[in-house]
Amino acid sequence: MTETQDREVFRELKRVCVPLLENSLLTPVVIPRVLSLLQELQERLQKFHDNGSTFSPSLVSYIVFPLTSLLRRNEPTAIPDRILELILLSLRILCEDWWWYCDLQSWEQLFMLCSTFVGNIEGKGKGKERDDESKEAAICCLIALTRKRGMESLPTSLQAGSSHADTIFSKFLVHTRSAKFVPILGRTLNALITSADSSSLRLQRTSLELLHILFEFYVSEDFAPTVLPGVVSAMSRIALGSPTSKGWANGEIVSLALSVMQEAIIKSVGDDVCKKEALVRDVTDLDDLIAIAEGIDEREMTPAKGYHVTRTPSWLRATSSQLLMALKSLTPLVSHPTATALIAVCSLSTSLLESTSLTLPSTQPLLASFLLSLSRSDYDSVSSHSYSSLIELTSPASKVRHALLQTLLQMIGDILSSLPRILPSRADAKVEHLAGQVEAICRLVISNSRNDSENFSALSKGVGKLFGPIGGIQKWGWRLLAVMEFDVPLMTVTGTPAARLMLEQGPDYYESTFPELLLKHVASRSAQATLERMFRALGNAGGEDCLYAVEWFTAVGRNRRDGRGVAALWLGCRLLEGIAGISTSVSESDPIQRRSKRLDRATRGLSRSIAELWEVDDLDFAPPGAVEEDHVHDIPSFEHVRGLIVLDKSLRVGRGASTPPAPKTSQPVLHNMAALQVLSVTAQVLHTQFIPVLLHALYPILHSIISPVAQLSDSGLAALNIVASSVSYASPANLLLSNFDYVLDAVLRRLSRQRLDVDAIKVLLLVIRLVGRDVIQKAADVVEECFDRLDEYHGYDIIVDGLVEVLLEVIKVVESDEDSHVIREEDAGLVIAIPPDHTRMDAFEKWFRSRNDAENHEENSTEYGPAPRRPWGKSDATADKEPDPDDSQKQVDQDAAQVTPIQALSKQIVSRTVYFLTHESATIRAKILALLSSAVPVLPESALLVSVHQAWPFILNRLSDAESFVVTAAVGLVEALSVHVGSFMYRRVWDDVWPRFKVILQRLEVADSQSALARRGPRSVGTLSSYTQSHRLYPVYAKDHDGVSEERTNAVELFVAAGKKNADATWLVLFNTTATGVSPVSFLQRAEWDIKGNSNEILRQMQETGL
Repeated sequence: MTETQDREVFRELKRVCVPLLENSLLTPVVIPRVLSLLQELQERLQKFHDNGSTFSPSLVSYIVFPLTSLLRRNEPTAIPDRILELILLSLRILCEDWWWYCDLQSWEQLFMLCSTFVGNIEGKGKGKERDDESKEAAICCLIALTRKRGMESLPTSLQAGSSHADTIFSKFLVHTRSAKFVPILGRTLNALITSADSSSLRLQRTSLELLHILFEFYVSEDFAPTVLPGVVSAMSRIALGSPTSKGWANGEIVSLALSVMQEAIIKSVGDDVCKKEALVRDVTDLDDLIAIAEGIDEREMTPAKGYHVTRTPSWLRATSSQLLMALKSLTPLVSHPTATALIAVCSLSTSLLESTSLTLPSTQPLLASFLLSLSRSDYDSVSSHSYSSLIELTSPASKVRHALLQTLLQMIGDILSSLPRILPSRADAKVEHLAGQVEAICRLVISNSRNDSENFSALSKGVGKLFGPIGGIQKWGWRLLAVMEFDVPLMTVTGTPAARLMLEQGPDYYESTFPELLLKHVASRSAQATLERMFRALGNAGGEDCLYAVEWFTAVGRNRRDGRGVAALWLGCRLLEGIAGISTSVSESDPIQRRSKRLDRATRGLSRSIAELWEVDDLDFAPPGAVEEDHVHDIPSFEHVRGLIVLDKSLRVGRGASTPPAPKTSQPVLHNMAALQVLSVTAQVLHTQFIPVLLHALYPILHSIISPVAQLSDSGLAALNIVASSVSYASPANLLLSNFDYVLDAVLRRLSRQRLDVDAIKVLLLVIRLVGRDVIQKAADVVEECFDRLDEYHGYDIIVDGLVEVLLEVIKVVESDEDSHVIREEDAGLVIAIPPDHTRMDAFEKWFRSRNDAENHEENSTEYGPAPRRPWGKSDATADKEPDPDDSQKQVDQDAAQVTPIQALSKQIVSRTVYFLTHESATIRAKILALLSSAVPVLPESALLVSVHQAWPFILNRLSDAESFVVTAAVGLVEALSVHVGSFMYRRVWDDVWPRFKVILQRLEVADSQSALARRGPRSVGTLSSYTQSHRLYPVYAKDHDGVSEERTNAVELFVAAGKKNADATWLVLFNTTATGVSPVSFLQRAEWDIKGNSNEILRQMQETGL
């Protein structure tokens, strides 16, 4: 400030300081006046400070004098808390500038004064504790006295060098470390620790801020061990929160508490401090090893002086164990909901790992686990901070790199060894925590393998050794397999209701994801997902050295079909995914990566061996106890018991000896699901090199799709999509079409007498459905093989049923191809226009009047042309002429040219399957009828009508079949024939079909009338009753009597169509059905039928069309 501004400030403050000095002796009368003056003084000082004004030494002394007079002239207990708070707040503002001029004695006195008010004050016979606001003001004043300043805060009126701030700060530091000041500092620390445990958040924050400043600068390395136990205990308690509080401690409070603990630990047991005391040595070269061997640089232990603690090896060991327990108690903070607290835990772990690797080696795994857990945090700031810390600690420039890498590798081994013990305990949170740590360790290797291949090479090689020949997988692998029990999920969430429905609709909307295999001992989905990522990350980190473990696990899985075989295939698949850098849990195909010959060679052999699993019978697998299990007995058993106390099993009371559990039927399904995942991964690894394996792999995949178990069916479909994408096919249909011969050969091999598998027919049917219209190219081979098998196995209903369904599917595919349909000539009778009624009536009246006229009997004068002059018969010109064989051959060739190969194939199918219309199986009869219905649009009349004519008696018999679905199929065939060859079916329907339809309707009416559930009475019995047989067989969509059902709509359309053919007969039936009285057609009357509304609708539509 300038002199003018200084005088202006002095005049304003003088108006307050003078009356304040006059009333320095506090009495009940002057206390309100003093409060008002102090409030005014504090506000003006704050205003000047905010405006950037600085106070000169003389002005500071002038203001401080009335404030100190208040403190000197009154007993501390007589000063009200509010007055003390305002005094300390004013001093805090003054200390911002006074720090630059203050002498040591004044600084020490002010420090002692403020620290006294932070703690308790002993009065006459009783203690008095200041309120939180007064303590906070005192602590704020201490912060202004002790914080380190830079030259940017130097007052403008003070001319000094660039190191002036450091000089002043060093002067205060030296003074605080004197023997005289150490007790003051100790009492201050004790008071601050007490106030830091206050329920006031503001007091906690300021106390911890001051504690951090004191430990960072003022507490010496010799004095730190003295206060270390109390500080660590108090800070741990503050960070974890009060036991009585409901919830977590404030994130900022946790951060400050951990920073204080960090400074106290490093100054007490840091590597640099203990090296000076010769308690630990850092071995970096051979000279260090020689010094350790010869005991060089040993110092003599001298007893501590004053308040200091002597550092000895026994003290270090005891302190190390206590600190380990204290740090373990901080484990819940890893789950703190605030990012500030998590970053503080990360900073504490990083600093202690870097500064106490020699003195606190037992805490390294714990601290590393904190960083690894935090690197997976949902907060980006926390995860990036933790990950960067791990990268920095393991960089070549770090002194703790080798020790930390060894710790991380040891953690992987310990966690894998502990999984067999933890998994059966159903501790999902612990399993997820440990698996996440392994995943985080492997992520360090994976993410830095491209940038710095040598940085984590030791860790990568260590993982490779663990899963290699010398890693002892034969020991820990069996223990892990024994506890990893899988089960089929109760519900599978997929994009379609069923796999076969997906095949019919095409693969465009399907995601190639496998159904999950659920671990029995892991209830949380996140925990199981973390386990999967852990093994995948281990394979990625270990690289090709883990192929030994993959081969070992898959070998176990191939030889067993129990729970351990499933677990072995699952583990091998996860490791192989990691090695190859792929995953079966994503829908999109992974980018093509360059892989080594070793991986390709191992994967090629693995894919062939996995595909051969479907070639081996279940009896060829080893029983559950036939494989070596030397180390399974080492696994502790867990038993969860609820309810009454169970007697010891050794007493054998009640149940007697326990029997081994029966093998579970779900294990083969799980085994196939896991094998399909392995097969898919090998396809993703090999890409186009997987094509030779398709000869063995396609049938197992297709066989899985037809499984009645939905999860296995979905797994097969996912495998088919992944394989098709891996070998560069646009869709599974293209894959199967290109390799159709492979599939057909595999099916035929399983339909031989040496090996007869009914499921092979279902596989062939599935392929035809999936390939769709393109299967027409291969239809001839399929049909030929089907008829060969029909001739061979015609006595086996289940095989005949399957082969007929295959033929039916071929015909359906041909039917769906519009190009294969026959273009038929329209019946000439259909286009004859019916004359209107009035014209026909006029002609009838004219004929009726003139029917007896004489001119009608006159000789017919129609000219018929010239009459022959010789007898009827052969003429001389043609009598001896023989028919030309060339003409008949041309006619045959012309008829044959009109039949396409597809039509010829369809004709062959129809002609050779009509004989199955009399098969004893109703299902086969219905399928043959459906086959004939589908063939009608395809075959020309010359090929169709011959077979239909021959089979017509059998078709009519099917209309009287005992099974309703056979009757339905027969009616469908009659419908197809009526639509496409109406002229052929006209007389047959009228003479043969309709009488059988009438019998069916009469039987239905009789059944309705005889139903015990039908309502009796006038206008009640019949199809109007909701309890009749008709309504139980054919669901009615309309509940209201006036509603228009589908059946009623179809009936109206039928009568309208009949009216177009014969309007008079249609009117006669409708009118007399609803009429009353006696008439020649009274037999048509149905009083219980209410069809008047629909009859009027039919007549209206007929009238509109001019009928």
